[in-house]
Amino acid sequence: MKQRSSWLGVALLTLLLVAGGRALWLWLDRPIERVSIRGDWDYVNADYLRTQLAPLVSNTTWLSADLGKLRDDALDIGWLHEVRLSREWPDTLVFELVEQLPVARWNDRYLLNEQGVPFVFAPMAAPDGLPDLGGPDGSSQEVLSYYQSLQPAFSSLELSLDQLRLEPRGAWRLQFDDDMWVMLGRQQHDIRLARLVSSWERELKRFKGSIRYIDLRYPNGVAVSWHGDENYE
Repeated sequence: MKQRSSWLGVALLTLLLVAGGRALWLWLDRPIERVSIRGDWDYVNADYLRTQLAPLVSNTTWLSADLGKLRDDALDIGWLHEVRLSREWPDTLVFELVEQLPVARWNDRYLLNEQGVPFVFAPMAAPDGLPDLGGPDGSSQEVLSYYQSLQPAFSSLELSLDQLRLEPRGAWRLQFDDDMWVMLGRQQHDIRLARLVSSWERELKRFKGSIRYIDLRYPNGVAVSWHGDENYE
């Protein structure tokens, strides 16, 4: 009889602990009343971020919130490069956000970050002064890398490389100073670029502003088209 009473006491204590634990959980697991957003941003603002994050935490409770899933969902917001989440007593979720650093435009619809990964920038405005890059899907890292390798040589020629395009069939074309196009083609890029540099320094530089495009897709020499449709070779 004594042993039975002992087991009954243990069972009652267990029930009380379970019930108390559940009551404590329900008390702690209250609706999220506040979302705190922290970070330093140059391109986005807190109002935009709150608008984007609000749907992610709607109908979510403080203790039951899946922070890993919330982080993944937040990273789908185009401008966010890194997201860290934590709970803050008694009913707050804290988002620490690191924005993307845009280094180029991509195919007129996206921006590229430093790793050459495209991200959607709308409805925010794209920053001014970024180079305009383009190419087939999956080529953004290749195009950005090639652009970065070309910049130093043309800067020394006082030419601003504003556009670089990789065509679907593998041909490259470049635009300088928002005006002059260079058709580089698919092969012998280094040889053709060396020919361009030589021609520019020797003769073409003095015609800057009058050249519509330079075609390097010839075995020897270059073809030049002028504004006004006059041809020069």
